[in-house]
Amino acid sequence: MTRQDLRQNGNTTTQKLFGSSSQTLGLANLLTEPVFGGVWNRPGLGLADRLLCTIAALATGPRMRSLRQYINAGLEHGLDAAAIREILVQAALYAGFSSAEETLPLLAEILGDRDIPFPDDPPEDASLEELTSRGTDLMHTLHGDRARLGYAAPDNPVTGALYPTAIQYGYGEIWFRPGLERRQRALVAVAGFTALRLPEQAGKFGQSALNVGLSKTEVIEAVIQTAPYTGFPPALNALGALSAAFV
Repeated sequence: MTRQDLRQNGNTTTQKLFGSSSQTLGLANLLTEPVFGGVWNRPGLGLADRLLCTIAALATGPRMRSLRQYINAGLEHGLDAAAIREILVQAALYAGFSSAEETLPLLAEILGDRDIPFPDDPPEDASLEELTSRGTDLMHTLHGDRARLGYAAPDNPVTGALYPTAIQYGYGEIWFRPGLERRQRALVAVAGFTALRLPEQAGKFGQSALNVGLSKTEVIEAVIQTAPYTGFPPALNALGALSAAFV
């Protein structure tokens, strides 16, 4: 593989994603070669999943200009409106729901331009007790014995002031909303925590992703996919956490 090969592959990929192979002013081929020619053409993760991870990473910022570009690409390449809504909602759980107050109106604008209706909100009729029960069950499905370690320890009086709410509304509500399969939600978690520079959580969910149908290769690629968008050092730190988790 030569730089010219990467450049050619990059131009082909950007044309496929965006309908144009134009360069970004000031970056020359720093996007074309390593990003679109390299990262986007790596084996091990499908195009729709790469778009999902990119949108999740960008939504944690949020980086609105790029997010607009990749939401449009996602709608063209395997992600429907409900899936993208759920990526943005789940990313907001990690980055703060204030981010969704920007990203969801952006999605609504993009869908409106395409004459696609914004998806109806899912039902929210489960009791708090049910949210706790199914959230706790899902935690154990995902994390096994690790579900009760660290800040998740049930006997920790400090983290216990907040973590029950995370169980109810993170695991018990958001992970049960329609629009994304559990393997996709695991990808959102890995990409989102990597983007937020939280390697411990990226490693935890990367290991747990194996319990919902993802392979180690897919998890590694989900982290690598974030690098051009939210930084190579955070991705490398997350890969370091995965290397320890996968031993």
